[in-house]
Amino acid sequence: MSPESPPAPAGRPPLRIVLADDERMVRTALRVILEAEPDLEVVGEAASGAEAVPLVRSLAPDVVLMDVRMPEIDGIRATEQILATMAEPPRVVVVTTFENDAYVYDALRAGAAGFLLKRADPDELIGAVRLVARGDSLLFPAAVRALAVAHTAGGPAPAAPAWAARLTDREADVLRLMATGLSNHELSERLGVGPQTVKTHVAAVLAKTGSRDRTQAVIAAYEGGFLMKKS
Repeated sequence: MSPESPPAPAGRPPLRIVLADDERMVRTALRVILEAEPDLEVVGEAASGAEAVPLVRSLAPDVVLMDVRMPEIDGIRATEQILATMAEPPRVVVVTTFENDAYVYDALRAGAAGFLLKRADPDELIGAVRLVARGDSLLFPAAVRALAVAHTAGGPAPAAPAWAARLTDREADVLRLMATGLSNHELSERLGVGPQTVKTHVAAVLAKTGSRDRTQAVIAAYEGGFLMKKS
C-alpha cells in the first residue's frame, strides 16, 4: 500500500505532528521530510514513550509518529496511555522495521490508526500523515491479516463473534472491503453510493464491532474468524 493524499486546502492551518523515536537521527530525518510540506508542522519530539505521553497531552497534536520499540515505555504502552487519557486524542501511527513485528499487532489493538515501515519513502510518509489526519486508517491488508493469523495460530478455531449476526448484509460487505484497505472515497465508488452513506455504514460497523476505528474493526473481524471465512 502506498498512502497518497492531496495537500490540505489552502487556508487551513498545518497538521501538527509529534515525533517519538529514541534515535535522534531518525527524528531529524522525519522532521526534514515533513516540514518540507507547507501543510505539515512538527511541533514536538520525544526520545521515549515516557517523554511522549506528557508531551502529546500538552501539545495536543493531530498526528503522532510513534516508534514501537523505545526505552522506559514502549510505543504500545505510550499509545494506550495517550488514547485512554485524552478526550480528543491524536491519530497515532506506529513506526516499525518489520511488517511481522508482534509489537505492531499489539499497538493496532491498542488503538493505533495504522503502521508505517521505517523504510517507507518520503511520499509514503507524507501520505500516511495526511491519510490518518482526515480520519482514515493506514491499513496494509496482507500484513494486518498475517499479524492476526500469527496471533491466533495454534489455538482453537474462534467462535463466531456475537456482533457478526447484528451486521446487515451491506455492513458486512463494507467490513470486508475495509479489510482490503479501501478508503471511504474508494468504498463509495465500489459500492455505488454517496460518501455520506458510506460514512453511515462505517459508523455502524464500528459501533457493532465495538471498535474505536477501522483498524480495530478489521482486527476484530480477523480474530473472530469473520474474514477468514469470507475473504
